Amino acid sequence: MIRSVTTGIALAAALFVAGTAQAKNIVETAVGAGTFNTLVTAIKAAGLAETLSSPGPFTVFAPTDAAFAKLPKGTVEDLLKPENKAKLASILTYHVVSGKVMAADIAGKKSEPKTVNGQNLMINATKGVMVNNATVTTADIVADNGVVHVIDTVVMPK
Repeated sequence: MIRSVTTGIALAAALFVAGTAQAKNIVETAVGAGTFNTLVTAIKAAGLAETLSSPGPFTVFAPTDAAFAKLPKGTVEDLLKPENKAKLASILTYHVVSGKVMAADIAGKKSEPKTVNGQNLMINATKGVMVNNATVTTADIVADNGVVHVIDTVVMPK
């Protein structure tokens, strides 16, 4: 009897802790994943960390470190220079759509949502999911201020 009461108290405490654990925003989610180091560095350099930590909601098509590595040699280093902050911000905001768009919302469809930078993305979700020339490798990583979809290529605005 004492064992079951103790187990019940432990379970209740675990549920309370789990229920009160603070949800992570998009930036915290990216930091915690460990595969978006370049993206997080770029977000900070572009001055977008505060925005992407705000209530949103946002949909972020997040390139992995491997996606950034596919860019021509020296591109990332050049973009991270303070004098290229506006260009970097334009590229990063091209990966962000206002609102929370889950994979189920676009499944089987083609769409051209407007990004935060003002240009449209081409999304083709009829066979897998393509965002311009990038493939979504993992969808629906939920954050408290939106959703992250992992992509294998950095998409560039026109």
